[in-house]
Amino acid sequence: MEQDTKRKNNNLASKVKKKNAKRRHHTQFYYSFLTIVLLICLVQLTISGVLLNVTKVVSYHSKIATLESKHIAAKARNAELKKDIKNFSTTASLESIARNNLKMAGKDEVLVIVNKQQASEADKPKHKSKAKK
Repeated sequence: MEQDTKRKNNNLASKVKKKNAKRRHHTQFYYSFLTIVLLICLVQLTISGVLLNVTKVVSYHSKIATLESKHIAAKARNAELKKDIKNFSTTASLESIARNNLKMAGKDEVLVIVNKQQASEADKPKHKSKAKK
């Protein structure tokens, strides 16, 4: 009888060991699978973060280049306007502006304005077509 109980105990112990070994194998496989999944996620996040930063850097460099070119153009325009201000401060240039743009005349001068001839009414169409396609 004692031997039967020992055998039963040994059988039970071996069954428990087998179950524990299977459980350990399943948990090890599960943890290994989760580790691989987490590593893949980590790699994907790293790559996307790097690519996002690279695209931002490229975008900022292009914006900086366009702003620098606009700044150079604005400086050139500013210098040109300063030059024009110096030129227009003389009396001769002010007089030419008054004659050309404001249609003014000096003392003892007569201003004659010649208008260009406009097209005659016969050349103009009387009715515009309203047909639309």
